[in-house]
Amino acid sequence: MSVDPSAERPEQLDEELTDALVASCRLSQEQVARIMAMMGERKLNFVDAALQLDLITPKEAAEALEWARQSVLRSHSSLVEKAIRRQSDGRIATVRHTVHVKPGNNLLLVHDPDNPHCERLRALRTELLLLLDTGSRKSNLVALLSPCPGEGRSLLTAELAIAFSQLGRRTLLIDADLRRPRQHVLFGADNAWGLAQFLAFNEAPQPLGVEGLPHLSLLPSGQVPPNPLELLSDGRFERMLSDCRNHYDFAFIDTPAVTQFADGLAIASFAERVLLVSRANATSYSDMKELLRRLASTRSHVLGAVINSF
Repeated sequence: MSVDPSAERPEQLDEELTDALVASCRLSQEQVARIMAMMGERKLNFVDAALQLDLITPKEAAEALEWARQSVLRSHSSLVEKAIRRQSDGRIATVRHTVHVKPGNNLLLVHDPDNPHCERLRALRTELLLLLDTGSRKSNLVALLSPCPGEGRSLLTAELAIAFSQLGRRTLLIDADLRRPRQHVLFGADNAWGLAQFLAFNEAPQPLGVEGLPHLSLLPSGQVPPNPLELLSDGRFERMLSDCRNHYDFAFIDTPAVTQFADGLAIASFAERVLLVSRANATSYSDMKELLRRLASTRSHVLGAVINSF
């Protein structure tokens, strides 16, 4: 099978087709390098080179071509966010999304913005903006920690990320709960590849776009790895967060329950800003006190605490 990307709007279509294949077929950097080498040697396009190397199937090529053609017909802004200026230093940054997901019905800020719950979330957003030094890159990462599972931490993390993105600010939602991830469920995302795999293979993260929220990006956890704490304690995760500070106005990080795993403490030490989450009539005083004691050994600053009453 031969696919000719030059059939319509060649440069744009070829670029979209390449991105679609890399994303949908999970092509590694090494595989892409092999494809590029064959393209140069045999004067082939990306698709034909990948087919000859047996790195993709004809069916995958055809599906990617159709996806790319539809993408070209749609507004190009659906795949490439418009550049926006960072308020702090006027730099221009762009993020390219090859895959978009859809927020689930329980994310009320998207589906029922007039709900009283949404007003409380916007009030919390205002309080956090007052606590954060928005002119400093050191302040735009917030890790949400809770002592126990079932306290509403994951949902609140997603809701805050949505709320900040609705201000027109570039916002990243990171699912760093590599034990029992939840964000992919909230957004109906494929979780086969995500943070764990990007860290394990030392690759640059490729966040997903979110339909209806052009300023929000989602980095799901990926498949649960055998060594979550080691991946999150490694310098690669810290470097990734450093890059996030430069490319996003805000980032919110979901974490595992601290009474069960130490992952959240490692994340907090890198993020440096923490919001605590507990559940009314469920979280014990002793569990929260122990969480605060363990947090004292990190360099993180506690912004405040939220008590869920659902």
